[in-house]
Amino acid sequence: MSTPFPFTAVVGQDDLRLALLLNAVSPAVGGVLVRGEKGTAKSTAVRALSALLPAVDVVTGCRFSCDPAAPDPACPDGPHEVEASSTRPARMVELPVGASEDRLVGALDIERALSEGVKAFEPGLLADAHRGILYVDEVNLLHDHLVDLLLDAAAMGASYVEREGVSVRHAARFLLVGTMNPEEGELRPQLLDRFGLTVEVAASREPDQRVEVVRRRLAHDDDPAAFVARWADEEAEVRARIVAARALLPSVRLGDGALRQIAATCATFEVDGMRADIVMARTATALAAWAGRTDVLAEDVRQAALLALPHRRRRNPFDAPGLDEDKLDETLEEFSGSDGDGGDSDGPDDDPDPDGPGGGGQPPQEGPDDGSPAGDVPAQGEPSEDGQAPAGQSAAEQSPVRAAEPFRTKVLRVPGLGEGAAGRRSRARTEHGRTTGSRRPRGTLTKLHLAATVQAAAPHQLARGRSGRGLVVRRDDLRQATREGREGNLVLFVVDASGSMAARQRMSAVKGAVLSLLLDAYQRRDKVGLVTFRGSAAEVALPPTSSVDAAAVRLESLPTGGRTPLSAGLLRAHEVLRVERLRNSARRPLVVVVTDGRATGGPEPVATAGRAARLFAAEGVASVVVDCESGPVRLGLAGQLAGELGGTAVTLDALRADSLAGLVRDVQGTSRRAA
Repeated sequence: MSTPFPFTAVVGQDDLRLALLLNAVSPAVGGVLVRGEKGTAKSTAVRALSALLPAVDVVTGCRFSCDPAAPDPACPDGPHEVEASSTRPARMVELPVGASEDRLVGALDIERALSEGVKAFEPGLLADAHRGILYVDEVNLLHDHLVDLLLDAAAMGASYVEREGVSVRHAARFLLVGTMNPEEGELRPQLLDRFGLTVEVAASREPDQRVEVVRRRLAHDDDPAAFVARWADEEAEVRARIVAARALLPSVRLGDGALRQIAATCATFEVDGMRADIVMARTATALAAWAGRTDVLAEDVRQAALLALPHRRRRNPFDAPGLDEDKLDETLEEFSGSDGDGGDSDGPDDDPDPDGPGGGGQPPQEGPDDGSPAGDVPAQGEPSEDGQAPAGQSAAEQSPVRAAEPFRTKVLRVPGLGEGAAGRRSRARTEHGRTTGSRRPRGTLTKLHLAATVQAAAPHQLARGRSGRGLVVRRDDLRQATREGREGNLVLFVVDASGSMAARQRMSAVKGAVLSLLLDAYQRRDKVGLVTFRGSAAEVALPPTSSVDAAAVRLESLPTGGRTPLSAGLLRAHEVLRVERLRNSARRPLVVVVTDGRATGGPEPVATAGRAARLFAAEGVASVVVDCESGPVRLGLAGQLAGELGGTAVTLDALRADSLAGLVRDVQGTSRRAA
């Protein structure tokens, strides 16, 4: 087993270390979500925390780590009488992204439950993590139903396993820590809210600090034992400070002045619900205990707001998390109490170790909260209505224009029944949803179809010597329920960025429409990709990803100009789909081509574009062409392209919610006719 990197040896990342330590002091804070780019010590810091947690006393032989001083009366291994106890280190349990539901919550032996009436239960990761840390790396890639189970258990402090009327319940209280890279996709807002604190981390841009990071990493890799020994005193000091803060926590006084500041801050920043107020109160109390104080000060409330509120202020996926610190300071000053509970914080710093791990770290400064979208570029030097570049600017590349205001779209669905990853768009066979039938289980039985199982076992009862009231069930009788739910798809945008598309109003409307569909893709858990074509070639502006934020940024900065190599754009999109099919053949694509239909790049551009389009039709790929042609004379080229693709076309002017509803029916009807 590898030797973990010492927590106190992590360079910088004060906010991350402080958030983890506050949860170690008070697990009721609700866990930590760590957001940041790859290679920023997220996992290193989390794994190192477990070595600082105090050891726990457990009932000997209990698989659910019951506390001998207060054993769980409903423990599946109970009831626990006066038995021997033992002490073990606090565990850190990792939940893999690809884990099954049974691996998370535990598995119940359905065959024994039906035939013998015995609750034979195999504990899962939630039981292993009880009274320790449950760590989920890349939590944004975890299936939604697993995240729901995980956060429900964290909120209730217990896990429930239900299988056809047979239930098992056990305690599951743990420190929940998740890490994620926002470039790979966001968590749903309601799931973000369930994490108590969120920290944004980034690699330092200071050369000296980066040198120290490399120096310590190399020293640890060369001789882990010696490196850990060098930091043993610092680790012991922090461990003792956690124990002292836990002992002090019940004595910390959260006065009315601090409570007023907490309530006013949450109201000022318009966070939804009351969870933010509760988390801020618990965080401020933990901060006071960590600093060795029994009173909560305004500085504790301020730090609690910076850790607990930024991720709760997002109104849509393109809003950057953050907090206006000037506005926060004004609110705290306005509601400062006169009783000394949460007012003046200008006195001396009461933190006994201001330079210690997490000592007073502040989140990175955010830009002004003006609500402008990421990557917004002023529309300077915009092209004229005929697509010509303004004076002094190259005709091959013109300045990006701002996207029009996004609107709510109707759902675009891929026809048929898929088997892709769980989502909210197209019909699919899934592990969760309405029951549509049964089948013999392939591997471990997860969802029992009770009626089908009884029907399979009933004809054999006489031959099996049934004499009592119980049903004699064999493994061959068990039937797995087949269910139908929704899947996420791959929505691949193929956008014409040539000179003919460069007219200001036209390109602005195009970007607004694509942005609207990106919002819909975020809500429906799709992957998105962006292919653009202009000049003499096409490029993959964004490979398929779950991050619609990244797609929105690329869309905003998209330049225009040059010829229209339509065939190159289609062929590049076809190649992207081919590669994605090799990676995940179950995720079905929807191709959205945004163009006026003109083809002017390369030899025989029209014929070549037609041949490229027929590749999609031959493979049955669902497609939509957004016709961007404008002016009094229209050639109808986009409609011809849609026919070659085997899809449907809709004009840019008609690209509104009601029109999209009809568009769904057209796509489905076209695909059925092709089938």
